[in-house]
Amino acid sequence: MIIANNIYKNYGEIDVLKGVNLHIKQGEIIAIVGPSGAGKTTLLQILGTLEKPNNNDDLKIDINGTSIKKLSDKEISNFRNKHIGFIFQFHQLLPEFTALENVCIPAFIGGKEKVETEKKAKELLDFLGLSHRYNHKPAELSGGEQQRVAVARALINKPAVIFADEPSGNLDSESAKKLHELFFELRDKFNQTFVIVTHNKDLAKMADRTLTMKDGVIE
Repeated sequence: MIIANNIYKNYGEIDVLKGVNLHIKQGEIIAIVGPSGAGKTTLLQILGTLEKPNNNDDLKIDINGTSIKKLSDKEISNFRNKHIGFIFQFHQLLPEFTALENVCIPAFIGGKEKVETEKKAKELLDFLGLSHRYNHKPAELSGGEQQRVAVARALINKPAVIFADEPSGNLDSESAKKLHELFFELRDKFNQTFVIVTHNKDLAKMADRTLTMKDGVIE
């Protein structure tokens, strides 16, 4: 599913990633933990194609059988839209749109038809217990509901892998627990791969594997 070798990243004189290697299987839920500044979020953004690593001859990033290194910027954008979903600590919902509209946006960007997209979006919101919230805007939703809308948005294009950066960091303990359990339900239902950066010890314990980062490498 994900094979990454020799990932380096620096910002000026600051070396953030110092040769990261990892292999993640289809359907795994992986937690990446470690102290602040260890490079966790930078790694997640590079794996998610939002950020580019330093270019080197030994660099390898293969996702779902595709070599990211060989893609143009436009091809990377198309690949990301079709194969990758994102869940962030702060849900990043657009405030002027309803829950249903927010969920539909990635599919519309990908050129999907409106009727089919809205049908799929409603199915996802139903599955997430939000059938009564289709037409509510983010300000009218609780924190847990907003994050579930963000999960539906991440799922709308049926991505092979979902990257989550502190997804429960902005939630109360009960909402966080429900979100963590939801990830495993989704994996069981859709066989999707989850790569989650987290400081939440309970979530890390639930994961299939936990990778610990320190000083820019995986220990």
